Amino acid sequence: MENEYRCFFLLLEQSLTTVVLLQIFKFLNLIKFREFNAQEGRQWMPVVIFLVAMIYTGSKALQHLNIPVYTIFKNLTIILIAYGEVMWFGGSVTFWMMVSFILMTLSSMIAGWSDVQSAVSTLITDDLWQSGVMTGYCWMFANCFSSASFVLIMRKRIKFTNFKDFDTVYYNNLLSFPLLLIPSMMLEDWSAANFHFNFPAEDRMMLIFSMVFSGASAFGMSYASAWCVRTTSSTTYSMVGSLNKLPIAISGIVFFGDPATFANVSAIAIGFIAGIVYSYAKARAIAPASPAASKFEKA
Repeated sequence: MENEYRCFFLLLEQSLTTVVLLQIFKFLNLIKFREFNAQEGRQWMPVVIFLVAMIYTGSKALQHLNIPVYTIFKNLTIILIAYGEVMWFGGSVTFWMMVSFILMTLSSMIAGWSDVQSAVSTLITDDLWQSGVMTGYCWMFANCFSSASFVLIMRKRIKFTNFKDFDTVYYNNLLSFPLLLIPSMMLEDWSAANFHFNFPAEDRMMLIFSMVFSGASAFGMSYASAWCVRTTSSTTYSMVGSLNKLPIAISGIVFFGDPATFANVSAIAIGFIAGIVYSYAKARAIAPASPAASKFEKA
């Protein structure tokens, strides 16, 4: 398969594995979820469209931008989501929440400072369209919009349809299957020769096992995402998504020999501080507002 479109087949397999696991668990009376309803499917389809758009635009952006720059924009998307919740759900963005968002973005900038400098240099000196950088930023802005739309619309639809967590997982994966199959059939190489190239006989069973394992992992991630959005907020879900990169960075230093430089240690520390500040801001928002509350903490 061509590298730039390989993600469709993998995501297709993950969706299929998730749906199969759901049906098996339901047959064994381990879980319950509602049967597919065409009207509810139409109501849920915008969520799935933005989910697929988020995945596709993210893969396209990464073809032209390096990962640190991509991460900075993903962290900035949290601010977009937070103000989307203000508009749609009557939430608020307090002063301390904004501080946590800025700290999280600062953390990603410090971690990838050399890449940020390279990106700025490219913006100043290169022909942006010819170098592909401007194309990358266009895909990145589309990814930010689709990412924010996905989590905000999913939360709104969960409230509207009264979906439980397994309902959300089932509809997300069932409806995404045709949206992934069509571009996979159109853009990816499904020939027998390509199959043998990507799945050589000597490694075939291991590769298939890895794909099934990734599908099972996707099942757990889908459930956790649905639960987080339903019980907390779209902003908290996105903030946790940024924070979960910090333990990975620590694991790289402790277990895999990544260099412990001043930049990456500082970035990890600031990232954890951002998480603490956000937790403080959420706890303060839940507590009864005092008459002396700052004007920054009003919606």
